[in-house]
Amino acid sequence: MNFTEVLRTAIFALRGNWLRSALTSLGVIIGIAAVIVMVSVGQGTQAQIDKLVSGLGSNRLDISSNSGRGAGGVRMSAGSAYTLTADDADAIREEIPEVQYVAAALRGSTQVVFAENNWAASWYGVQPDYFDLEGWRIALGTAFDVRDYSGSSKSVILGETVRRSLFGDEDPVGQSVRIGRVPFTVVGVLAPKGQGGFGQDQDDVMLVPLETGRRRLMGAMGLPPGAVQQIAVGVARADDLAWAQEQIESLLRQRHKLQPGADDDFRVRNIAEIVEARSQTTRLMSLLLAAVATISLIVGGIGIMNIMLVSVTERIREIGLRMAVGAGPSDIRSQFLAEAMLISLIGGAVGIAIGIAGALLVGKFGALPVVLNAQVILLAAGFSIATGLFFGYYPARKASLLDPIEALRQQ
Repeated sequence: MNFTEVLRTAIFALRGNWLRSALTSLGVIIGIAAVIVMVSVGQGTQAQIDKLVSGLGSNRLDISSNSGRGAGGVRMSAGSAYTLTADDADAIREEIPEVQYVAAALRGSTQVVFAENNWAASWYGVQPDYFDLEGWRIALGTAFDVRDYSGSSKSVILGETVRRSLFGDEDPVGQSVRIGRVPFTVVGVLAPKGQGGFGQDQDDVMLVPLETGRRRLMGAMGLPPGAVQQIAVGVARADDLAWAQEQIESLLRQRHKLQPGADDDFRVRNIAEIVEARSQTTRLMSLLLAAVATISLIVGGIGIMNIMLVSVTERIREIGLRMAVGAGPSDIRSQFLAEAMLISLIGGAVGIAIGIAGALLVGKFGALPVVLNAQVILLAAGFSIATGLFFGYYPARKASLLDPIEALRQQ
């Protein structure tokens, strides 16, 4: 029998029990669809993490004040005590050569007003390296100059969301806005970044010089001299990140006069470690989802094997007749293997269509990110072919080994 005859015979046999064949392929349909959806979600989540990494910077350390002790020894929440200063940032910059960028910062939120328009936005008091650490670029106007940083000038750079909310299509550079109760002059506009890795609007921000933020926007809070809320550090080489972290911790303990065994009054957060931990969690979840989808596919394959074994039992006399008129074991094996492959391939094609539709629906209406590419489709098609071959071979081999005389005796 040539390929065309084998295929025609297999199609004829499946049409004779089309409902049973359709139900048999259901396991493959579910398995293939699950593989496509699960893998697409896993790749989409990984792409989201890659976006987060690019936004945070992998060679970066964030230093913040640790929890302090209030009256009566009550431990206060992290960030409620200002234990870091701008001098700490200067010391890190001068004494640790592996460090490339250092920027101390203060932050807050308030209303900003222009004419009849107002907007609630976050503001950051920053040092020059902050722009490089955060990847900010100036789209309109200019950045702060040396006099702005040293003289606590009332200059502000707006994020795109703030600019659009206050000025619409008007050029804001040179205009005066009121942040809280203090008038500021807009000297620039940041290039838009869009949504961040955690879903926040990165453009809903205003930047002012550090001393401006301390004296003019947080003056009423009575901050300790030189106090800052955060120090961001960028290391030139990823290999030096752990070493730089150790040196920074040692330097800050020395500067803060902490005794051996005493708790740190600061926290150093390694962005690379956080991102790697999240990536590892995502990979494990992707493997778990893929395992569940694979189990569904195996169950579908077992269903194919079961039905094909039943089919061999029901058609023993037919097999004996074929052998009696000249069909060899390879012809019988090819026929039953072709039937199993057809069930698997049809189920795979339907499963691919359902999987693509399901992945698109999850991406549109669900909260999970989805990346659908051709490799996922090819992987699903390969699984479908492998399922038919693997689970269809044993029933086909069993049929080809039947004794034709014994087979003809069957009623």
